Amino acid sequence: MAAILEREVKLRFESPDAARAAVLATGASPVHSRRLQEDCLLDTPDELLHRRRCVLRVRMESGKSFLTFKGPVQPSHVKLREELETIIGDGTLLLRVLEELGFRVWFRYEKYREEFALDDVIVTVDETPVGTFIEIEGGDLGITGMAVALGRTPADYVLDSYRGLFIEHCRRVGQPATHMLFDWE
Repeated sequence: MAAILEREVKLRFESPDAARAAVLATGASPVHSRRLQEDCLLDTPDELLHRRRCVLRVRMESGKSFLTFKGPVQPSHVKLREELETIIGDGTLLLRVLEELGFRVWFRYEKYREEFALDDVIVTVDETPVGTFIEIEGGDLGITGMAVALGRTPADYVLDSYRGLFIEHCRRVGQPATHMLFDWE
């Protein structure tokens, strides 16, 4: 299997409704309805993946699970990195297997995600505990074209991960940065 180079940017929006309306106004069509994604990032106790600037993630959503490896971010005006992903049968069981092999979950985060498509671009509306974002994934021209259609420029691109955005949010509001989870009171 050939490695896939993932190209993406995030754009901050004031609300899920505003983001959804902006995406639909571009002519993008819904692909996947809104659902909760629960992500677990794993590493070895000696932080081998972190030192290599790589990510190992188990994602669980709507009864499906995925195992994803992401390589180091490469120099680019968009977030560019190798991505390998496969569907797995049982995310909770895989987490247990990986823990038995010496991996540990070091960061958990949740988001509600809706997906849309237009031409060769996938656009998501992500509702997170630290705000609403539109994520655009595709080729360079597709990303630029969609950003323009959304009324944005490269100056608006957010290239940080959700973890990085969470750390910055926690620093700003003076709270400890543990896991980015919704308050389920």
